[in-house]
Amino acid sequence: MVNEIIHWIQALPWKTILKIGSILYALLAIGVSLMILMNARSGSKALAYLALIALVPILGIIFYLSFGINYRKNKIYTRKILQDDRLATLIQNALDQRFKEVSLEHKADLDYFYPLAKMIQEDARNIFADDNQVDLLINGEQKFQRLLEDLRNAKEHIHIQYYIYENDVIGNEIADILIEKHQAGVEVKFIYDDFGASSIRKTLVRRLNAAGVPNYPFYKIKLIALANRLNYRNHRKIVIVDNKIGYVGGINVADKYINNGNSNKYWRDTHLRIEGLSVLSLQMVFLGDWQFCADENIEHITKYFPRNALPVTESDGKVVQIIASGPDSNYPSILFALNRAILLSKKSVWLTTPYFIPEETLTDALIMASLSGIKIRLLVPMDSDSAFVNTCATSHYEEMLEAGIEIYRYTKGFIHAKTMVCDDKIAFVGTANLDQRSFDLNFEVNAVVYNKELAQQLSNAFLEDLKYAEKLEYSDWMQRPRWRKLVERVLYLFSPLM
Repeated sequence: MVNEIIHWIQALPWKTILKIGSILYALLAIGVSLMILMNARSGSKALAYLALIALVPILGIIFYLSFGINYRKNKIYTRKILQDDRLATLIQNALDQRFKEVSLEHKADLDYFYPLAKMIQEDARNIFADDNQVDLLINGEQKFQRLLEDLRNAKEHIHIQYYIYENDVIGNEIADILIEKHQAGVEVKFIYDDFGASSIRKTLVRRLNAAGVPNYPFYKIKLIALANRLNYRNHRKIVIVDNKIGYVGGINVADKYINNGNSNKYWRDTHLRIEGLSVLSLQMVFLGDWQFCADENIEHITKYFPRNALPVTESDGKVVQIIASGPDSNYPSILFALNRAILLSKKSVWLTTPYFIPEETLTDALIMASLSGIKIRLLVPMDSDSAFVNTCATSHYEEMLEAGIEIYRYTKGFIHAKTMVCDDKIAFVGTANLDQRSFDLNFEVNAVVYNKELAQQLSNAFLEDLKYAEKLEYSDWMQRPRWRKLVERVLYLFSPLM
């Protein structure tokens, strides 16, 4: 039997089969290459994918089809939470009018960053609020103390969404409050990312389900569509309590974010607690995600956006804008906002990020600003949590250092904050890293605060972090081994795919 099979295989017209196979593969490669050229948002990304297909036949095509197709044009889901077009138009007009009035009233706060605020308003059309109390929270020990208190005091609803949520002490403490509040009649909605929070599927989620707490995973991972579903993750960290209090920033829910001596690694991160109308902008982002996850239209949506919240009121509070972006966005909104802020700055731009694999326009903006005499400082971890990602990041250091950008590497522990402060006038705090994934593939949310006091606080935190960082000198960096330079140059070519 075996001999017959071998004989049958040998008798096959292999030359013809290989010729047909080569023709079919060539047609497939041409077709995929055309897809890349038509769909890639940047030339560098298109070239990187084409190089991958040329260097790694078949596997390169599989990689692109699995991870490279951008659904921005097709839109994975819609954030149109207002089904009544007439009502939506009225609200948008009210928001535009509010922007005009608030920007005029707070002309001194906006100053020369007005074009940034205008651009964000035209893109997002969220509430441009000037009555906010904003507290800068450093690390988990500050954040969770305030968060637990606010959750316990909730009277109407708790909306909570996280990328990473662990089945540990703090994770269960929050879950206990959610269950308690749900049983007391408070509305609770809980979203967790099915990849980032995978450890709670069979543990904490089952507890919530048993107690009847509404919860959904974002973009549930299924084996058939594993690759693309892994590719598009919800990286947002949002909490809204009673339409009055909101949390946004880089800190997920896990014990490791609390530096209480129980962990071997110090975790440095930044978050914001907001009270005021900007909480309604966070609410809009959350409810859009909820409609997608729950696959339902939210009834009585207007109860989350009370009419008396729209008119302008006199206030000396902080001006805040919320920016959300993802594969469903018309534009890479957070990337655009960062670039615009950098190019509007006149004195200094200080950035903190755990992952630095910048998009080419961000690279250009930073270099142009530095060459214009603006002091650019970049704070990154000494070592990333991935050697591959770390090498991709360092492949960008040489051109940054050569342009006069100062790079500092944090040594006290792992720095996970995602912040930017410009000219001690405006502050960015949110969930987006300075990498391609955050700008193109992940669902992210950032807050922009136009306030000198908050910006100065963030600057002070940045300077405090520099005490535990080593400055990377250009002359020293150029002495690294040649083999490392070669590896970096190869990975640099493929960094648009990271």
